[in-house]
Amino acid sequence: MSRAADPLPDPTVLDAFSLASAPLERATSGLINPTWFVRARDGSELVLQRLNAIFPAEVNLDIEAVTRHLFAKGIATPTLVASRYGKLWHEHDGAIWRVLTRIDGITRDALESPVQAREAGRVLAAFHHALRDLEHDFRSRRLGVHDTARHLGALRDALEEHRGHRDFAAVRPLAEQVLAFAAELPALPTMPDRIVHGDPKISNVMFAATADRALCLIDLDTLARMPVALELGDALRSWCNPATEDAPDARFVRPFYAAAIEGYASAARSLLGPQEWGAIADGTLMITVELAARFCADALRERYFRWDESRYASSSAHNQARTRAQLKIAQTLRAELPALRELAARTFG
Repeated sequence: MSRAADPLPDPTVLDAFSLASAPLERATSGLINPTWFVRARDGSELVLQRLNAIFPAEVNLDIEAVTRHLFAKGIATPTLVASRYGKLWHEHDGAIWRVLTRIDGITRDALESPVQAREAGRVLAAFHHALRDLEHDFRSRRLGVHDTARHLGALRDALEEHRGHRDFAAVRPLAEQVLAFAAELPALPTMPDRIVHGDPKISNVMFAATADRALCLIDLDTLARMPVALELGDALRSWCNPATEDAPDARFVRPFYAAAIEGYASAARSLLGPQEWGAIADGTLMITVELAARFCADALRERYFRWDESRYASSSAHNQARTRAQLKIAQTLRAELPALRELAARTFG
């Protein structure tokens, strides 16, 4: 579905959260949860979202627990605003709606400088460090989200199941490249699970509007427990590409990586152990290839990743572009791998 096809919030939804009927400004970033910038009737600026059906309503209970903990630690974060019925979400016509406080800032689709990369690393580390002592039983469990073998298996299955797809001839060679790359991935060590954001791509880092200062993380539906090296891998494959995730000139830039892990180390303090920081570079390569596999499978299945109708003729076309971009990032990353490992060892060791 394109953004243009998203229906406007029903007046009953606005009333449930005591929101004014105007203005309703549709957010232009983000492809998962349709989002509007709104005002409460008392004038405060808020964010209204319709939760994507891939998330259960109970994910809001996880967000509430985590953001309350962050707020108590002095970490900037959006927080949920209860409806006038005292609930964290409101259900209307089969959809789940929620309201969050609005952080005054901007998001970016790609970073422009090592300074921005350092700031992104710092704010992610502060997030991780603040949650190190939170005891919470997550209601929304994203099991296997970074099970690379499972995602590679899903790509193989998609190749078998969708031979009749109109773009199969274009997707198959991409899939073969992904699978060949995956066969050479280094193994990661066993690492502890920690509470993480779960999707720390650069568009989920909020920056100050007039400076390169990172403010907080947004879009918290993906909160989970997993090894931090996988979280950082997901972050760095996004942050260290100065193009967008579907751009033809996507690549991995070492100075961005160096700045990002320096920023992370400055706020993480002694959070990470040697196995964790030692796996950052290899984890980044693994997550990049894993994401290429996911995009490639959805180029045939066309049922998971939301796509940009204004730029692509189909969901498959968008996911093919995403796959090619991730492969380019992985290729440049692999060439830099020894230097990236050394940078991590020097930074954290």
